Order: sequence, then C-alpha cells, then structure tokens
Amino acid sequence: MKNRSIQRRCAMFIFALLGMSSVMKIANAQSYPNKPITLVAPYSAGGDSDFSGRNLAAVATKYINQPLIVQNIVGASGTIGSQKVRTSPPDGYTLLIARGGSQAISPALDSKTPYKWNDFTFIAILDLNPVACVVKSDSKYKTMKELLAAIRAEPGKLNYASAGSGTTQHLAVEVALNASNLPSSAALMIPYKSGGEATTALLSNQVDFICNNLPTLAGQIKGGTVRALMVSTPERLKDFPDVPTGRDLGLLQFEEVMGWSGLYGPPGLPSEVVNKWVEVLKKVAQDPAWARGNETAGAIAAIRSPAETEVFARQQVELYEKLGNTLGLRK
Repeated sequence: MKNRSIQRRCAMFIFALLGMSSVMKIANAQSYPNKPITLVAPYSAGGDSDFSGRNLAAVATKYINQPLIVQNIVGASGTIGSQKVRTSPPDGYTLLIARGGSQAISPALDSKTPYKWNDFTFIAILDLNPVACVVKSDSKYKTMKELLAAIRAEPGKLNYASAGSGTTQHLAVEVALNASNLPSSAALMIPYKSGGEATTALLSNQVDFICNNLPTLAGQIKGGTVRALMVSTPERLKDFPDVPTGRDLGLLQFEEVMGWSGLYGPPGLPSEVVNKWVEVLKKVAQDPAWARGNETAGAIAAIRSPAETEVFARQQVELYEKLGNTLGLRK
C-alpha cells in the first residue's frame, strides 16, 4: 500500500510539472513579443534589404506592439548577416530581412555559402523588386542597345557595380550579356557592400552602368540623376512607362531576374511566434501605408504565407542553379 501511495504521489507530481510546462508555453506564446525585435538587414544602409526592413518596421510596429529595430550586418554578399540570424536563439527577437541574393543566389551558386537555402524558418515574402539597368543622366548611352553595342565594340572597357559576386546586381548583368551573346568578360564587375553603395558608385562616376533593384533606384530615376534603360518586368511599369522591358528589346531572358525580400527566422522558431507574425502581416498587407511605401520605392507588395514562402524560395534556388549551370557561374 505504501508503495502504491508513493507511486500515486510521483505520478501526480509529474502531471503537475507537465501542466506547469504547458501553462508556461502558453504564457510565453501569449506574451510574445515583450521586448524590441531586431530585424537584421544583411546589406548596408540604402540598399534593398534596408528599405524592406524599414518599410516593414514603419508599418508593423503598431500591430506587433514592440519596436522593430533594423540592424545592418554586412559582408560576403549578405551571408554574414544571414548567418548571424541562423545561429541566433530561436525566440523571435532576431529575425532576418532575407534577400534573393543571400538566400537563393548564394546557396545556389557558391558551395562555400555557410548555410543551405532552407536552414531557416520561413515566415513571409514581403515584396518583389524589379531590376532596372541604368546609366547616369549625362551618359552618352541613351538606350540599352547603345550600351550593349559599346560593350560589344570594346570588350572589357566598360564596368559596372554590384553588391558582390553572386548577387542580383551581378547576375542581372550576366543574364543581359548572355542574352546578347556576349561573354561575362565583356564588362568588368566592381563589387561593393550593397545595392545602395553600387548606386553611389554610379553617381560618383566610378562605374559606367549598373543593373540594380528598382527600390534602390526609383528616387534617382524620378529625380533625373540616372536614366533607366531597361526593366525586368514582363510589362512596362505604371510609374515608368517610358522604360522598355527586356521583352521589348528582345532580351526575354532578363525577365528571370527579380529581386525580393522576405522575413525569415532562425531554425526551430516556435509555431506560436510564426503564427503571431502571420497575424501581424495580414494586417500589414491591408494597411495603405504599406502599399504606399512599396509603390513609392518601385517595389511590388507581395506578402505570402510561410508555406508559400518556402515554395517560392525553393523555386528561386532551382532557377539560379539552372542559370548558374547555363552561364558557368557555379563554384
């Protein structure tokens, strides 16, 4: 009898502990977030990840009820900041503004990337960024055909800026050259730390042209400091009706290049945290300020579910693996 009594007490104690554990999990889920959240932008200020992070922070703060702090952690084509998030505690307080370059292109093309494309918790796609090829407004090249003709006439003379090897800015030029039957060596790439720095390099006459994500360039195009020669959308953009598409110019392959931003977490992020963000982002998607922020910068608002985000990310990796094989860019 005494043994049975002890067994009953032990069982009751274990059940009590399990109950407390469940209560604590529920309490933790309900209390998230209870402190500021860091959004790591893996490229420097002024670039596309920086824009997406700050655009999200400006709108989502009122729905998440905590400050959203954008932190730029730059280097190695976005992989340093991405790796920082991957190794952070999975508590929802350090999240990544994922970019196509760091999360799809690098894993697809560079075997030294310190993570796989799916080594993260997928939360959402935030926006899509068409790519535009531009020159300074005082450039002698008035059209994309003129620029490509100059590259063909003197291979290796003209140069362009990118946010690093294997980024959207790099691959966009590679695709444009390939579609024009020109080798990679026809134009010289000069790497910088972000799309913003690449744009600055063009404005300061350090390079001849760039193909960059439109959110980084929209202000300069509208302000007349740069001239857009081509965009990667299938149809001309409403805000830039005079800029031809790759399709218009017979460079259909250029449509395959599209920048994007997403919201990722470290691996093992609790479902309660993911669900909280899904709830918040549903409200963000309906907020006019979110739409205005994207439209002003030339981005396309495109919030998607975690499952849709994973499918999209996988398709992006497969696309760049294919392009990498075609263009001989895998290493």
